Amino acid sequence: MPRYRGYQGPALFRQGFRPFFLAAGLWAALAVPLWLLIFAGRLELPSGFGFAAWHAHEMIFGYAGAVVAGFLLTAIPNWTGRLSLQGLPLAGLFACWLAGRFAVAASALIGALPAAAIDLAFPVLLLTVALREIVAGRNWRNLPMMAGLGLLIAANALTHSEAAGSLVLDGLGERLGIATLIMMICLIGGRIVPSFTRNWLAKRAAQVLPVPFGRFDKLALLATLAALLAWVGIGQGVPAGVGLLAVGFLNALRLARWEGRQTLSEPLVWSLHLGFLWVPLGLLLLGFGLLLPEVLPPTAGLHALTVGAIGAMTLAVMTRATLGHSGRALSADGWTAAIYLGVAAAAFTRVLASALPAAYLSLLWVSGAFWILAFGLFVLRYGPLHLSRDGGN
Repeated sequence: MPRYRGYQGPALFRQGFRPFFLAAGLWAALAVPLWLLIFAGRLELPSGFGFAAWHAHEMIFGYAGAVVAGFLLTAIPNWTGRLSLQGLPLAGLFACWLAGRFAVAASALIGALPAAAIDLAFPVLLLTVALREIVAGRNWRNLPMMAGLGLLIAANALTHSEAAGSLVLDGLGERLGIATLIMMICLIGGRIVPSFTRNWLAKRAAQVLPVPFGRFDKLALLATLAALLAWVGIGQGVPAGVGLLAVGFLNALRLARWEGRQTLSEPLVWSLHLGFLWVPLGLLLLGFGLLLPEVLPPTAGLHALTVGAIGAMTLAVMTRATLGHSGRALSADGWTAAIYLGVAAAAFTRVLASALPAAYLSLLWVSGAFWILAFGLFVLRYGPLHLSRDGGN
């Protein structure tokens, strides 16, 4: 557990995960119905982003950006042994994230350049804080996470440039942002899923334990990086499609070695496996869609990676981290299991919506309803823990 100073201020700013996980859940539960209303022509935002571009930006850099911040601000003190960010500095960083949401939504009013500057201030400050702690703690092993943050900043800047009309990039920034988040899941998930599973199974004297991170995982990560870079750079075509199919199978093999079938009695553990399962599924569907778009649109794989892998894995991590770092037992109740099943249903129906054009609109609304349910339950169940003064000493 990370160390904390004596702190008497608002509980929300006592630990890094509290404001960012709560805000991520709230924003995910609010942004999707807002987008559905915009999509249906019942609402307009004064944003310089098109409605689809705003939706993508806020899910990648708004929602996921908050989750990444909450994770890093909680994990880095564990990695370095240094004191964590809390109180006024944490509140200031959170205010930057919040300002970015308003700036992007009102970018047509305040101007593209001010909106970009306000929105990019948050990830730049987060990188500065995180890099300072990594260097001060000489925690060189986790420097790749800083590279990932840098790529997210670059991807965000590209989306602003395209929205402003400065560059014609055909969604390059969005692809780079998604690819970076998927690589983070492959890297971090590839360590925590087998590790947490091993710990849980060892307590139950299981005879077969997950295969630890090793050479095969490193090769799979390098191959996944290459395939995602090809997709980011090319965007479509046979080479990118073949590469994504290949790494989809590699990541499916990684997951099969982690003994997820033995964890079905504990949602807090099987949720990690379910979240990671969407990575190979998404890569396979996206690769197939690039090779045969007339059979399956690439958007099916794209939403398997975003709604599925990013949505499900972040919820699994946020629930577990909130319980552990607020002093609660690492065991999921029925409400938490419903959160996991809700986001899985949202991903499944969103993929179906892309695959079944005749039922697209109906399935899109169904998917949105499941997504809102999952994140609404997260806020109701875990919000009180984020606001509680219990735990964290």
